[in-house]
Amino acid sequence: MTTTYRRLVLVFGIVAVLLGVAMLVQTARHGGGTLGYAIGGLFIALGTARLYILRKT
Repeated sequence: MTTTYRRLVLVFGIVAVLLGVAMLVQTARHGGGTLGYAIGGLFIALGTARLYILRKT
């Protein structure tokens, strides 16, 4: 893998985790909602998985 690709995957993973956390915070601030918590959790899982796979390769 090229260095540029690895860096972009790293940035994407971090941004996905941060977006997920922001979604969870906003959902909680507005009184909650199943869909908001689910999508926020999925974004965190997506970012974490990308970072995990990047580390394994």
